[in-house]
Amino acid sequence: MTTVAAKPLTSYRKYWAQRFGTAPFLPMSRAEMDALGWDECDIILVTGDAYIDHPSFGMALVGRLLEAQGFRVGIISQPDWHSADDFKRLGKPKLFFGITAGNMDSMVNRYTSDRKIRSDDAYTPNAAADRRPDRAVIVYAQRAREAFPEVPLVIGSIEASLRRIAHYDYWSDKVRRSILPHSKADLLLFGNAERALVEVAHRLAKGEKIGDIRDLRGTAFMVPHGWLPGPEWTEADSTTVDTPGAVHPHPDPYAMEASKPTPTVGAGDEPKGVQSQAIVRVVSRAERLAQHKAARAHTAIRLPSYEQVRDDPVLYAHASRTFHLESNPGNARALIQAHGEGASRRDVWLNPPPLPLTTEEMDHVYGLPYARAPHPAYGDAKIPAWEMIRFSINIMRGCFGGCTFCSITEHEGRIIQSRSEESILHEIEQIRDKTPGFTGVISDLGGPTANMYRMACKDPKIESSCRRLSCVFPGICENLGTDHAPLISVYRKARALPGIKKILISSGLRYDLAVRSPEYVKELVTHHVGGYLKIAPEHSEEGPLSKMMKPGMDAYERFKQMFDKFSKEAGKEQYLIPYFIAAHPGTTDEDMLQLALWLKKSGFRLDQVQTFLPTPLAIATAMWHTEKNPLRKVTADSESVAVVRGARQRKLHKAFLRYHDAENWPLLREALKAMGRADLIGPGKRHLIPAWQPVGTGTSSLPHSQRAHAGKRAQQSAPATRRTTPAAPAKPGKAAPARRHPDVPRHPLSRRKGG
Repeated sequence: MTTVAAKPLTSYRKYWAQRFGTAPFLPMSRAEMDALGWDECDIILVTGDAYIDHPSFGMALVGRLLEAQGFRVGIISQPDWHSADDFKRLGKPKLFFGITAGNMDSMVNRYTSDRKIRSDDAYTPNAAADRRPDRAVIVYAQRAREAFPEVPLVIGSIEASLRRIAHYDYWSDKVRRSILPHSKADLLLFGNAERALVEVAHRLAKGEKIGDIRDLRGTAFMVPHGWLPGPEWTEADSTTVDTPGAVHPHPDPYAMEASKPTPTVGAGDEPKGVQSQAIVRVVSRAERLAQHKAARAHTAIRLPSYEQVRDDPVLYAHASRTFHLESNPGNARALIQAHGEGASRRDVWLNPPPLPLTTEEMDHVYGLPYARAPHPAYGDAKIPAWEMIRFSINIMRGCFGGCTFCSITEHEGRIIQSRSEESILHEIEQIRDKTPGFTGVISDLGGPTANMYRMACKDPKIESSCRRLSCVFPGICENLGTDHAPLISVYRKARALPGIKKILISSGLRYDLAVRSPEYVKELVTHHVGGYLKIAPEHSEEGPLSKMMKPGMDAYERFKQMFDKFSKEAGKEQYLIPYFIAAHPGTTDEDMLQLALWLKKSGFRLDQVQTFLPTPLAIATAMWHTEKNPLRKVTADSESVAVVRGARQRKLHKAFLRYHDAENWPLLREALKAMGRADLIGPGKRHLIPAWQPVGTGTSSLPHSQRAHAGKRAQQSAPATRRTTPAAPAKPGKAAPARRHPDVPRHPLSRRKGG
């Protein structure tokens, strides 16, 4: 079913249409197709984003990749989904439609964590809202099918990837089916899909039917219930999947182990009572491991059906745990999940995840001839997402952190895929020489994290057999290489390039890794921090941190000491920007209170904060929906997880993060009294919030009958004098000091966009 080695992306014979050459921009209109000499497109990509020809935008990346294979690729960007007309603008594609919602999940893009519609869209010209539908992949697929019923539909991107099996949907508050039966797509590509996409395109071009393409990693599709690829395949129930244990060193594959001899009765012509020795077959451990691996490769794990996980939270949590245990490309098995009942019952079949790209393949993908600009059709319109990344460079993919609230693991995987130094430096030179408005400052060298570049397991054999959900929780695995030297080398060579004034690091830093390399921290703090550095402790208390799979605050404190030390040595006044999550599963009111006290003690006054948003397939989402902990074996009696569901409690948890905002004080006072912590209300430094209320603040939460007099009462209860001048400036390398009154200007310590 699956191959043991990946076919290199550059090894395919190019399709005949390569003769048309490289397009300045992939066409979005028939006029552009005519100018290129095309009578049709081989592949049409539909996206919910504006088309920006830059490798940070998925449609440009896969579009240019397919173009490099010789195919004619057109783009339908942000189509009008109210009819099929806009899906016909480029005509009928010869091979297939490739459909995505864009760089973001459409529901996350359109709604806040409080289920309110956002007022803007960073991936749309002039940030215009309502340019994409809810659940865009489903809607676009239906319209494409309506436009050309006979054309194969291939869906992908993060929205399809995170919905490849039955999943809890926060916005409808129910468990939804896999996106496959909803969209009626022929094939779903999940994860980093370059390998599967290129293979599908070439096989369709050779005349193969899309319904016969069933052997590609990173693909999912619908099959009749009980279908198996061949007689060598077996099906196993998900309850046979063991919980992950300690990572043990692999045995020596060259060690020989003999089986014990078994005495047998001799043949009739042998003397009576004489026994002949059985022939002893020497079996190498390598052979036994190979047999075991072959058996695993032809075993599919059946998850509980959609109907079962919909109706039983324990089975949902169990399915989530099984799904994540089968996510390592080195040992993952195929997964099956039934949808429907009776005669209509069908299975969603998921092949194992795609094999990671090599460094050479990453260089190829990011070195394609991108125009590095928005399509000219947008004119002078500003596209916020483009403005944000136009001077930044993605140097790697993946994340082995395994944070339960994050979708990177489910989509990009845990294995780091890195570009070469030469590729990164070449892209910096391209930005310098070709990108209008460049002032000499690179805004980021990063990716999902700032400092996992070229990190990997020390032993590929251990990596291929590992079933840990995180390489750094509860502690950093002894088998993980944490050498920051390659990243330091990239930093030094990048800032030495002519015309480069500054290299900033804007991606979130994994500080528990950084403290392993004081040299890296010094390099970072001395040369690559523009006054502020983003890190993500997420919380201060053990309860929520254990459910997030995040390190404790001791790692943060060690990093802060290094940060302060090296900032002082460099003669720079620099600040850490900590990110925290409110209302995460496993968080109690007391946890949030302790975090608020820690923030005040540390002098942090957060601006924008993040409330937990359950996204499909994330482990934290399974906790939120089921109130069970999939990080451990799940049973009806297994660990329960505290969950914050009600709008008022979610608002309270968010208010604790912004304890300094007077608008939150009435809610916090009420909560502190209910918790028996009224001792934290008062004017002193030991108090969290004051007893008085500034005029015109905090009245919106009061009953209507009380609002008219709220301002007057607050004014009467206010102290006679209030400080109105800014607090003393922070010392270099220290957090900005807390200020007593909200009218005093505060330091912008956090710019994280909250829900």
